[in-house]
Amino acid sequence: MTDAIKANIEKILQDSHVGPMATVQNDKPHSRYMTFFQENLKLYTATSKETHKTEEVEKNPFTHILLGYEGDGFGDEYVEYEGKVTISNSDELKKQLWIEDMKHYFDGPEDPNFIVLEIEPIQIRLMNKKGKAPKVLEL
Repeated sequence: MTDAIKANIEKILQDSHVGPMATVQNDKPHSRYMTFFQENLKLYTATSKETHKTEEVEKNPFTHILLGYEGDGFGDEYVEYEGKVTISNSDELKKQLWIEDMKHYFDGPEDPNFIVLEIEPIQIRLMNKKGKAPKVLEL
């Protein structure tokens, strides 16, 4: 069963790149849409070190992310992803994640404000499979 759940989750993470990421700001939830890249259930997202989210994850490194809901209604699968965030300045990782659309925000992967948030999963739930109970991937 776990292999099937993992395969479904990996497919959703591979196919869905944009979703809300929640952090904590002034002891309250704060969400924003982010673009995610994934590898082996770990998520990555590019941001600027000058953003509020950077300050927020430095104070509290835990996040909650939703990915996969397509808006079709009942039965539309999605993933609830709880993770722990680490800020990375890895040149290799920044080059690996760089896409041309990022030129709107950064001068290039070497831009000193460009950082990567690495999100290690704590718990991943597969939700809303046509009325079935959520499935939790054991990590």
